[in-house]
Amino acid sequence: MRGDGDGWAQSEDGSRQWGRFGAAGLLLRAPTADGRPAVLLQHRAAWSHQGGTWALPGGARDSHESTTLAAVREAEEETGIAGSALRVRAERVTATSDSGWSYTTVIADAAAQLSTVPNGESTELRWVPEEQVAELPLHPGFAASWPSLRAVPVRLLLDTANVLGSRPNGWWRDRVGATGALLAELAAALPRTIELPGGGFGWLPRIEAVLEGQASEVADTDARVPVYVASGSGDDALAALAGAGVPAGGAVLAGVDTHLTAVVTADRGLRERLPETVLRLSPSTVLGWLD
Repeated sequence: MRGDGDGWAQSEDGSRQWGRFGAAGLLLRAPTADGRPAVLLQHRAAWSHQGGTWALPGGARDSHESTTLAAVREAEEETGIAGSALRVRAERVTATSDSGWSYTTVIADAAAQLSTVPNGESTELRWVPEEQVAELPLHPGFAASWPSLRAVPVRLLLDTANVLGSRPNGWWRDRVGATGALLAELAAALPRTIELPGGGFGWLPRIEAVLEGQASEVADTDARVPVYVASGSGDDALAALAGAGVPAGGAVLAGVDTHLTAVVTADRGLRERLPETVLRLSPSTVLGWLD
């Protein structure tokens, strides 16, 4: 059924944009086999506007819809992926015109590269590793916005004791159990796109948790949260790991290019010891990712 948003918006310069109330598209990320980010792209049918190019699933927003609802609905119609299978992370207005028309890119994640069922608007749907996106003949609008939407791989180190201590949930009564529960919650929130302080995006397939003392007795942790057991001070271990760029356990973690290292801690002393290139994140930022 056609919605009331279908139609062209006319600008004063004579240009036209699809969507009487604006338009929205879905940038859906999922991990490749080695943990790198891939995005779902649509090869537009030859009969469509800018046919033959690659872009995001999307379309016109109806008058009663939010941009997120419109993007998720359009993606489901064009790819067969249900909204319940993805998690929306952010929105960005990536195009505007003087008519008041705007295009909003809704960023979402899926736990795996989901199967798709294209409709007549696509000749193909494909999960494309992010480093290969720019090699395709992109829709001009998507090509212009892609540099600001692409995610930087992030290696995140967790000051586990500091984060645990920021939650007034009685963790001190069972430090081992509380630590295990925290790591399990964090694992369930991965993989994910994260918003970076400068306005860009990061891709986080795993979190490296540094443990010390009694908390080191935690066992059977999820592979998405590998554990590094500090032989001494947890702060010393975190400072060394952040400075050396060596993943937990001394082994390179597949799929993580250390383009950006981040440490989650509220400890002022530790923050001052970190290299200037390391991003400092507060515990509240990471805890905000938990459902």
